[in-house]
Amino acid sequence: MTPERAARIEYAAARRQMNMTVVLENVHDPHNIAAVLRSCESVGMTEIYVLYTEEHLIKRGLKVGKRTSAGARKWVDVHLYRDLDRCLKAVKAKYSLIYGTHLGQSSRSIFEMDFTQCFALLLGNEADGISEKAMQYVDRNIHIPQMGMVQSLNISVSAGVILYEVLRQRMSKGMYKNNPTQTEEQGKAIKADFYLRHEEGRKGDWALEEDWEA
Repeated sequence: MTPERAARIEYAAARRQMNMTVVLENVHDPHNIAAVLRSCESVGMTEIYVLYTEEHLIKRGLKVGKRTSAGARKWVDVHLYRDLDRCLKAVKAKYSLIYGTHLGQSSRSIFEMDFTQCFALLLGNEADGISEKAMQYVDRNIHIPQMGMVQSLNISVSAGVILYEVLRQRMSKGMYKNNPTQTEEQGKAIKADFYLRHEEGRKGDWALEEDWEA
């Protein structure tokens, strides 16, 4: 391992944000999942949740484009679920708020939100967005302000815009340099895990719900 690589591992591990995640509901295109994963890794997430309730997606299982993810898959854990209630209850148990990305009268601009607190960002699929059932778990609904005629962005673009607003807010509060989301023990564990991932060339963990049948 080169000194530069070791320094990068130390830098990234120390800045991992333990109190934020993304949930993807029935996202069809593996390239979109990979692109979102890349943005998640870039802003310091440790894990994401992928929820498949549509039969053809369950049978397909998780596929992430190697080129699109650009190595991010190695550094982020993925929790794969096929039961919506189990997935979102697991998320609720760990993260204080779920922000939904559903354009509506009750939604608030991402620039009005406080993304320095503990949260999960729920993104729906390319055609239908977030399902009505999933919306029942949403605490606050947010949107990206748009000035054009077409009020729609690709899911991976939307994720990138929102996550970089998250990054901006957290940087302005010093949450990456002096990371309040990690305990000392967590920081040591993340660093040790990153070194192992580098040495073994392994990807991030895949955590499947117990009754997954693919």
